[in-house]
Amino acid sequence: MESRAFELIAAEQARQNNNIELIASENFVSENVMRAVGSCLTNKYAEGYPTERTSGKTGRYYGGCEVVDQLEEYCCDKWREVFSTDYHVNVQPHAGSSANLAAYFSVLKPGDTILSMDLNNGGHLTHGSAVNFSGKLFNMVFYSVTENGFIDYDDIEKKAAEYRPQLILAGASAYSRIIDFKRIGAIAKAYGAYFMVDMAHIAGLVAAGMHPSPFGIADIVTTTTHKTLRGTRGGMIFCRPELAKKVDAGIFPGTQGGPLMHAIAGKAVTAEEACAPAFKEYIAQVLKNTRAMCDTFISLGYDIVTGGTDNHLFLIDFTRTHPTLSGKDVQNELDRHGITLNKNCVPGEKRSPAQASGVRIGCAAMTTKGWKEEDAVACAKRIHEIITALAAK
Repeated sequence: MESRAFELIAAEQARQNNNIELIASENFVSENVMRAVGSCLTNKYAEGYPTERTSGKTGRYYGGCEVVDQLEEYCCDKWREVFSTDYHVNVQPHAGSSANLAAYFSVLKPGDTILSMDLNNGGHLTHGSAVNFSGKLFNMVFYSVTENGFIDYDDIEKKAAEYRPQLILAGASAYSRIIDFKRIGAIAKAYGAYFMVDMAHIAGLVAAGMHPSPFGIADIVTTTTHKTLRGTRGGMIFCRPELAKKVDAGIFPGTQGGPLMHAIAGKAVTAEEACAPAFKEYIAQVLKNTRAMCDTFISLGYDIVTGGTDNHLFLIDFTRTHPTLSGKDVQNELDRHGITLNKNCVPGEKRSPAQASGVRIGCAAMTTKGWKEEDAVACAKRIHEIITALAAK
């Protein structure tokens, strides 16, 4: 009997093989990561933590965990190596969103105030959106960006003084510039707030030494293991050693049950790959490709939020140049031409998030496929042709 599920998997594989993938939060994992995630570890229940981590007091709640205990500790050790840090790390979060949920609950209580960047300015759903748990459970206050789309650090200090948040959050899902962690960390310290960094998008750049590191500055650091880290889908939480017990309790039993040991195996392989010299070369090429593509759009007359990029992504704002087109219009039309990206809100957004006035473009995935700068430039010109034809309809 033929499997419909495997027919659909094959169809998706064909789409990934044939399309140009420009979604900034996606990438293509190695065969070794796929092998780990598809391993026998999917069969193992390992609720709790390795016995060594809990000093033998709690350990796992199931037997037969002697191998997965070693695997989880090895995974933690490798990630500390990736980021050259002595922070405590928890590799059990199922995703970046669940890592953020647990991080909040480890140091906050419902109703506490969080100061963060909002979704329209480049933040993430879990950074306080009204429709997300973060916006429903906590008192969210948002700092602004400047007229040119850069983080307004003076506004962070002003809001910190006015609202006295318990936690200040840095990190974004659609921000193309270097984030000054030292400056935000100093503000948090001055006003007695915890400082948390969600580095999900830029983690690969941090690992390669091509973006300032939040380690040694932030109290808590969360990340995904996909995106620029080019690994299995999942999350992690790093924290100062003194917060370790609170953070671990925030994951289990606070917000999750048993960990996905096959995913943790995939995270361990991802960490091994991120320690290799080739990974730094890869990130360097991601940055070259992204800048080449961004500069081409600028030369073609498009408005780029912040006027450029320092990392793996950039945003095109159609508000002035193509006022009749929404980000959704462009996303859907490009899909028909085998080019995949996502609509995205822009600073000062007038449309709903379902329509948006911009698109987000990232080059991490296509760099994995072998792109060089000339490929990025050619793609930008092709996108321009498609948008021009769409606007003329």
